[in-house]
Amino acid sequence: MTGRQISDLYRRYMAADTAYREHAAACAACTTTTPGPDCQAGARLYESFSSLQAAYLHQQ
Repeated sequence: MTGRQISDLYRRYMAADTAYREHAAACAACTTTTPGPDCQAGARLYESFSSLQAAYLHQQ
């Protein structure tokens, strides 16, 4: 991966983190570390974040 691709991956990873944290702050079911068991939106956002985090860390 080039530096530019890693930077894009990092940007997407951080955007996913922000999106999940903003959701968790407004959602009674989700916490900042775990989506609520019945919250589909939280689960989707958290999965996106964790997948991007794994991909980014794999490139390190």
